[in-house]
Amino acid sequence: MTNKNNKLFIPGKAGQIEAILDIPENSNPDTMAVICHPHPLYEGTMHNKVVSTLHRVCNQFNIPNLRFNFRGVGQSEGEYAGTEGGVEDCLAVIDYLKQNYPYKNLWILGFSFGAYVAAKTAAAIPTELLITIAPPVGRDYFGELPERNDSWILVQAKDDQVIHAQAVYDWYEGLAHKPYLISFDEAGHFFHGKLIPLREKIVEAIESFHALEVYQQ
Repeated sequence: MTNKNNKLFIPGKAGQIEAILDIPENSNPDTMAVICHPHPLYEGTMHNKVVSTLHRVCNQFNIPNLRFNFRGVGQSEGEYAGTEGGVEDCLAVIDYLKQNYPYKNLWILGFSFGAYVAAKTAAAIPTELLITIAPPVGRDYFGELPERNDSWILVQAKDDQVIHAQAVYDWYEGLAHKPYLISFDEAGHFFHGKLIPLREKIVEAIESFHALEVYQQ
């Protein structure tokens, strides 16, 4: 198999979900990753550059990965339905993968709005690894998230102009089981000019997951 993009339309509660499945050459068939994009009402799509960076992280580990558009985005049917609709869409694509690919372990990765959806989804089903970039702490749709005691990487830029970075750090400090934190200096919400370091630090975190550290970039 190759890592060429395979476009799919997956059945969901609100209609067909547009998705792209990448299966890298020499992929690990035991693990599958699902990547969630930023807010649908603010031009968030599966083609977002941070989402593409997460896709490249998965490819670097030879992990098959699926990006998808939430309902109402691109060619995905339906209308925006908040984080509940986002979680329903995420669970639908995971159900599709379970039915068609006999993987054992699941990674769920998300950016901004997608970080919240990823965390909520990971709380509902067994997940080997959760990665949340710029979780929307302080936003009206950011409710209580069940804590994880392992396998969680949190990324936050200090100069985030969309998410209040200090609110994220304060939330992090209040967690009983702290995620592996990657903190970026001089980076904004969309990590313009920092996408390569973002990918490198996430790869480094996955490779060194036995330690909890704060990385500065």
